[in-house]
Amino acid sequence: MSIRHSLLAAAMFAAVSSVGVANAQTATVNRAIAEAEVLAAQRAWCGALVDISRTGETQGRAAAKALAERVIDAAYGYQMGAVLFKPTLTVSPQTFRTTRAGALAYFVGGDSAFPADTGFALKGWTRCDVANSAIFIAGDSAATMGNVNITGKDGKVTTVDKTWMFVKDDSGKLRIVLHHSSLPYTGN
Repeated sequence: MSIRHSLLAAAMFAAVSSVGVANAQTATVNRAIAEAEVLAAQRAWCGALVDISRTGETQGRAAAKALAERVIDAAYGYQMGAVLFKPTLTVSPQTFRTTRAGALAYFVGGDSAFPADTGFALKGWTRCDVANSAIFIAGDSAATMGNVNITGKDGKVTTVDKTWMFVKDDSGKLRIVLHHSSLPYTGN
């Protein structure tokens, strides 16, 4: 690229940047994410998993499903498009859950379109904790990788490897747009 083209590109970038700062509508679209927001979203996801499990035990599958619907709508970005969701215990041909219906079936089961789903969130979970290996934040998106430790009624802890990607929507709310979960490799 010539110096002339470089200067022209820099001038255009400066002009576009100054318009974006002056235009309040544009400024609200790209809000930086803080690490505290990411940690809060992860804690909320864990709390919701335990709440859905408890609701299933005390009020039945219908109440757990209603709660799971609210959680999915609040936490995930399905209203923005496909979510890249690979749950822990899914099998081909329904390994990936890019739709809200697929996510709901995974969490609470009971959907004939997903016959292998028994309801991961209905397993009697009593505690859920996140142990991040790393968090990467770039503007209005953030990615995390680490473990989620989920405790069952019997006190047994199940550890899953978890990768999440969050984006900030136009209202400033974090949304999960990528969720990959798997059991740790054991070498067997």
